[in-house]
Amino acid sequence: MKNVLILGAGQSSPYLIYYMLNEAEKYNWEVIVADYNYEAALAKINNHPKGKAVQFDVNDENLRNELIKNADIVLNLLAPPFQFLIASDCLKHGKSVISASYENKKVAALNKEAKEKGILILNEMGLDPGIDHMSAMSLIQKIHDENGFVTSFISYGSAIPAPEVKSNPLNYCITWNSRNVVMAGEMGAIYLEDDKIKIVPYRHLFNSTNEVEVDGIGKLEAYPNRDSVMYQDVFELKNVKTMIRGTLRYPGYSELWSQIVKLGMPNEVVEIPKLSEMTYREYTEMFVPKTANSVNLEDRVADFLKISPTGVIMDKLKWLGLFDNKVIGGNVKSSTEVMQKILNEKLPLPAGKRDMVILMHILEAEFPNTNTRKKYVSTLVDYGKQNGITSIAKTVGAPAAIAAKLILLGELNITGTHIPTHQLIYTKVLKELETLKLKFVEKVEEIV
Repeated sequence: MKNVLILGAGQSSPYLIYYMLNEAEKYNWEVIVADYNYEAALAKINNHPKGKAVQFDVNDENLRNELIKNADIVLNLLAPPFQFLIASDCLKHGKSVISASYENKKVAALNKEAKEKGILILNEMGLDPGIDHMSAMSLIQKIHDENGFVTSFISYGSAIPAPEVKSNPLNYCITWNSRNVVMAGEMGAIYLEDDKIKIVPYRHLFNSTNEVEVDGIGKLEAYPNRDSVMYQDVFELKNVKTMIRGTLRYPGYSELWSQIVKLGMPNEVVEIPKLSEMTYREYTEMFVPKTANSVNLEDRVADFLKISPTGVIMDKLKWLGLFDNKVIGGNVKSSTEVMQKILNEKLPLPAGKRDMVILMHILEAEFPNTNTRKKYVSTLVDYGKQNGITSIAKTVGAPAAIAAKLILLGELNITGTHIPTHQLIYTKVLKELETLKLKFVEKVEEIV
């Protein structure tokens, strides 16, 4: 009996666990779900006869190595800082491992050793990164097969509430790790536009938006995401003049979040003494200077941010509870943890409502043989199930689950460290994703 080890039972895990348990019935596998929160792991298994829950502390070296040594495949859904630790242990025990997180440079450097051990270390195998890489490579390969080359590559991703969900002033709901929402954009962004490199620092990122029209959804706003320039080499786009990857939100979100960034609230480095004993008003007070006439906090915040004290942005800051006299509580130690607490409490996905995932590629290509230029728009829109598995959980979990199955069945015979830009990976995984109704709609038009 083969042993599937899933590390992590958080918000992104339900579909992955569901899929692997279904396959376990067909192939007589055992699925072990290990998480610090034993109850969460137990709930995700849902009494399935092929499932087993384990209380797991990633810092417990003996237990960690025992679980990995006995596994035939490891699916790592732990936080990104643990990616190298888990990959190293998997390398030591000769076990292939799959992660949905961005590939750590130290993990990428394990390529030679992974090949020598005959294992696959597959990272960025989720939604974004993941499905976006695979669908982009498939489209790029199609253009290359027609003797064309890409001159402009723009790609957007998003996990937001479905359009009918209007549950809060931010028009956003927390359906995945709230820490990632709070710290989004912390590295700023770098991209290529008209053959020139552009850099946007964190403090300006959420003011650097543009409007994007998505068929069937309407107008959204996009801000640039991380390092887009590196994908020029990853996707082997030698002739590309524009290379932009961005994140989509409903209009107005970025305008508000830019003020949160300006205040300095997304900060997980500084540990604040007795933070949990403070009120939210005292917490906010820390981020703004006093003035000579010592006006009230709301006015000083408005003055510091250079916004109207009676405007929409101030209304949203008040709605978030940043001026409340309520004690923060909990075990928070950093400002980021306070913001996570606020978002988790204020922005849940309401019962009976759906989330939505969007991936969108806009490519322009030239075809010298026919002296033509074409524009490709390839879009995936997926909705979660009401009171069921969210779309973000499905789209993050499905690629990793499919890859794990392919490895266990001997149908993904490559070794080393990879992200899913390898043709053998993306062709096989995209094919099964379509059977799960995760399929891109493509439009092509000639550019005159």
